[in-house]
Amino acid sequence: MSVKAVFEQMEQSFNADAAAGLNLVFQFDIEDDATYHLAITDGQCALHEGAHDDPSVTLIMNSETLKGIVSGETDGMQAFMAGQLRAEGDMMLATKLGELFNAG
Repeated sequence: MSVKAVFEQMEQSFNADAAAGLNLVFQFDIEDDATYHLAITDGQCALHEGAHDDPSVTLIMNSETLKGIVSGETDGMQAFMAGQLRAEGDMMLATKLGELFNAG
C-alpha cells in the first residue's frame, strides 16, 4: 500500500464525533516519501499533500512505521520510545490520533 493510500484510508476512518469543535493540523513528514497534512476543522477532515504553514503537531517517521501504526501492528508510543517516530509541536495532540482515526 502506498503512503498516499494509507492517508486516504485514515481520511475514510475519520471519527467526526471525536473531532467536534477541534481545529487542528496533523502534519506527517514521511522521511522516505512525501509530506502530508490532515486538517481537522469542526468535525471535518481534509487530506492535503505537502507541508502546512503552521501545523499543530508534526510527526516524523518512515513509511514502514506509518503503515505499522495505521494498521495497528505498531504501537505509536512504543515507536516513539524506540526513536522510530518523532514529534514536533504539541506532542499531546499525537495521542489524540487514535481517537480521531479508527484504526484498521
